[in-house]
Amino acid sequence: MQLHGYRRRQRYIPVMTEARSPAAHAELIAAARDRLLTFAATCTDETWHSRPLAAHGDHRTVGVIVDHVAHAYEYMGGWVREILAGTDPQVDVALVDRLNAAHTARAEHLTQAGAMEHLTRSGDDFVALIAGLRAADLAADGGRVRRFAEIAARHPDTHRTDIQEALGDSA
Repeated sequence: MQLHGYRRRQRYIPVMTEARSPAAHAELIAAARDRLLTFAATCTDETWHSRPLAAHGDHRTVGVIVDHVAHAYEYMGGWVREILAGTDPQVDVALVDRLNAAHTARAEHLTQAGAMEHLTRSGDDFVALIAGLRAADLAADGGRVRRFAEIAARHPDTHRTDIQEALGDSA
């Protein structure tokens, strides 16, 4: 099964269990989101609408990928809230694939400004959620909350660097 085609084949992202505070996780998430926003702000219209990962099986435009990160903050935030409320959200690769496919189908129309605003807003919301946790909350449900925080800190950089590499940009 392919999550985005390129990422799945390119490298596996291991589960991390680093002992960071909620505030430290929040800082890492915000920094990664801000790096993606900085990259997005530099995209020309041609780059924004290009599909640099198509040769690797990911046919989304740069704009859709940027907005996908914003969307991911929203669904991960929902799962974190569910876990903290004592429920056990059933999250697996198939669910994430379905969420991503549904997002792609409706996100093609987004403007650069709209996607960047969405990334800012959803990133701020997720950062605030994580920053407001107690250290013990990160361990909820076998550490799943910590895992979502770690994913959120790597996710923007993974997509940004994949796009930059495909575009031939070493920045």
